[in-house]
Amino acid sequence: MTCVPPGSGWPGDPAQPDTPVAHDPAEVRELAEKSGTLAELTAAQSVCRACPRLVEWREEVATVKRRAFAEETYWGRPIAGWGAERPEILIVGLAPAAHGGNRTGRIFTGDRSGDWLFASLYRTGLAVQETSLHAGDGQRLVGARMVAAVRCAPPANRPEPTERATCFPWLAREVALISADLRVIVALGGFAWQAIWPALKDAGYALPRPRPAFGHGAEVEITSPGGSPVRLLGCYHPSQQNTFTGRVTAPMLDELFTRANALRNL
Repeated sequence: MTCVPPGSGWPGDPAQPDTPVAHDPAEVRELAEKSGTLAELTAAQSVCRACPRLVEWREEVATVKRRAFAEETYWGRPIAGWGAERPEILIVGLAPAAHGGNRTGRIFTGDRSGDWLFASLYRTGLAVQETSLHAGDGQRLVGARMVAAVRCAPPANRPEPTERATCFPWLAREVALISADLRVIVALGGFAWQAIWPALKDAGYALPRPRPAFGHGAEVEITSPGGSPVRLLGCYHPSQQNTFTGRVTAPMLDELFTRANALRNL
């Protein structure tokens, strides 16, 4: 196994050597459903081995490494959700980057998409630093939490449908556990938008039909299990392709996260 051992001292590692490990989809569902707290859930997420292709890929990347990071130890495990335990804002992405989160152990940390994202979160009051370089660097989200729909870095950034389905219970249970205070959900990209709807349904949210289309600035009101209004916002993913072509700009991100910050106080 080429990854950081659970409980070995990595900053922010939620697991311990005796954390139960899911080896197939049934065990993912069982462990997710049994998790009564975020601590239990994130620990189990971070040691999951249910998707053989993803396990092989993330650990191969952690062994071969990129030349720029050749001297670093790679995390090489699934990336658990992180941030506030009772968030008002949830930020949902697709999956960790092979040399980003798969290296650092934190979603969007240490890659170019994260450079854009965290800079905007800092400018709009949702993060305490404008960069996020590695776990333990002091970065902290303010009233927000960040998760990936698929917890392992996939080859070519494209998880297979079966892998998405296997990982789904982790997302659904996390949404359920944080619903009490949640007021805003930001979906980064079309896949995150598609992934969050069934997770919200599973968690007991009342959703409109038909499902609204994704777009940057799309805004939909849904209802939490407790009856509170929650806004779902669509945001173009700050990928290199989108930022290089101008499909996403810094003002666009700032406007959207300023809106998210305002909505949580309504």
